[in-house]
Amino acid sequence: MGPRDLLLEGFRAALAAADPLGIVPPHLPAPPRGRTLVIGAGKAAASMALAVERHWPADRPLSGVVITRYHHGLPTERIRVVEAGHPIPDESGERAAQEILDSVRALGPDDLLLALVSGGGSSLLSLPVDGVPMSDLKRVTSQLLHSGAAIQEINTVRKHLSKIQGGRLASMCKAPILALVISDVTGDDPTHIASGPCCPDPTTYQDALDILRRYAIDPPASIAAVLEGGIRGTQPETPKPGDAAFARAENRVIATAHQSLEAAAKFFRDHGYAAAVLGDSVTGEARDVAKVYAALAREVRIFGQPWKAPVVLVSGGETTVTVRGKGRGGRNAEFLLSLTLELDGLPGVHALACDTDGIDGSEDNAGAVMAPDSLARAAELGISARARLDDNDGYGFFSALDDLVVTSPTRTNVNDLRLILVA
Repeated sequence: MGPRDLLLEGFRAALAAADPLGIVPPHLPAPPRGRTLVIGAGKAAASMALAVERHWPADRPLSGVVITRYHHGLPTERIRVVEAGHPIPDESGERAAQEILDSVRALGPDDLLLALVSGGGSSLLSLPVDGVPMSDLKRVTSQLLHSGAAIQEINTVRKHLSKIQGGRLASMCKAPILALVISDVTGDDPTHIASGPCCPDPTTYQDALDILRRYAIDPPASIAAVLEGGIRGTQPETPKPGDAAFARAENRVIATAHQSLEAAAKFFRDHGYAAAVLGDSVTGEARDVAKVYAALAREVRIFGQPWKAPVVLVSGGETTVTVRGKGRGGRNAEFLLSLTLELDGLPGVHALACDTDGIDGSEDNAGAVMAPDSLARAAELGISARARLDDNDGYGFFSALDDLVVTSPTRTNVNDLRLILVA
């Protein structure tokens, strides 16, 4: 198996470890005396719902609605799947979120709320507070996504503009709650996954406003009014740790990025390669993180430190991209293009960077692969890697080399996977 195929198979091993059809069933509870309402949001929502249907007793009540990204749906019978906008929210998600909220309010103490939560749910489960139109929420979301803000910062703002996130869903539910959570954030804290609809929220309106100011975002008047009203106390805060609503709620993280990293590492070890897991909490600007990884790969390749080749460096996490150019590509293509430049054709080093949801940013690829000859092949085509990086055009660069990784929707999401093979 050549280096490219080896990296692609390692990626598939990581995806298999986060497949909802396999990981959800062992965590399903016993049916309650009353009825079970299934709600959910995220890129894995449809596959999580299908897993519930396949393993729920046929003679026990089960209904509900989950929201997933467009083209991520699956055929279900008892749980309705709605497709909506991601990463920018839209009216389809807003209507479905209102339906979810109305259904949750109707539950009683003998019922059960089974929440299926996964990455991407923050935009999909968007139900703006009164006075904030969807158009304004779309605008500020787009500004945050282009600013370089971390996902935890973006979600802090979202929570304070939502009727349903930041624990507000749990506060309106009279039934016991079990939230099964697939983590796509560093640290795996459920409050940051889909903006924590069933979790206490430790952040404040002041935090949200400070984030907008930090990234020089001038919010629409409606959003400024809500945040400033919250600071003055005229808007209710999100429920905080210790709130009685959470005494009947359990948030159970059932899949994480680190589990997928370990699955990839096992795959490489089984194929005779050493594997070094560097952690699932890598953050920062994608192009800058790549410089650190390039230095590490160079040290391994030339000096055999801190690991002797052959070795695969395995890492996860979520980098950011501050968009300044007009090119195409997400954080994984940006990382890999910067890595390509920094390695400058170093022999024996191949790499893959992909998002486990199958979508790098808003493109149709999961990520890309690079080889020692990537720069040389680009030069033969008259393509400047430096110019493409300056234009945030990692997608265009790797597309020209036929080195994009296209998986179609994976219907799961445990964040990014980076693999660097040092031969």
